[in-house]
Amino acid sequence: MKVRELLEGWQDSSAGRRVTKELCVPLPLYDLARLMALAELYPGRDQAQLLADLLSSALDEVAAAFPYVQGGKVVAEDDYGDPLYEDAGLTPRFLALTQKYLSALETEAGEV
Repeated sequence: MKVRELLEGWQDSSAGRRVTKELCVPLPLYDLARLMALAELYPGRDQAQLLADLLSSALDEVAAAFPYVQGGKVVAEDDYGDPLYEDAGLTPRFLALTQKYLSALETEAGEV
């Protein structure tokens, strides 16, 4: 989700996604002040919701920014019959690790 989409969504006063795990994150005072300002601008969202939304958006952008690295394996063909090669960059590893940790977290949450 892009930051602009976040701002549009924050206009809606309904609650965001449910938080299932908490982290304690030290913030520089300037960033905390900006977070507090956002919470005042968007009273339907508390600081934790805003921070979770911002982090999610940043992680989406990080995942999208990983460069494509052409691998040696052909995984498909385009509309012209040209080969499309697997991504040998960080994206597939990031996605696999994300799925690994998500599965572990969901299993842990199910045990509660």
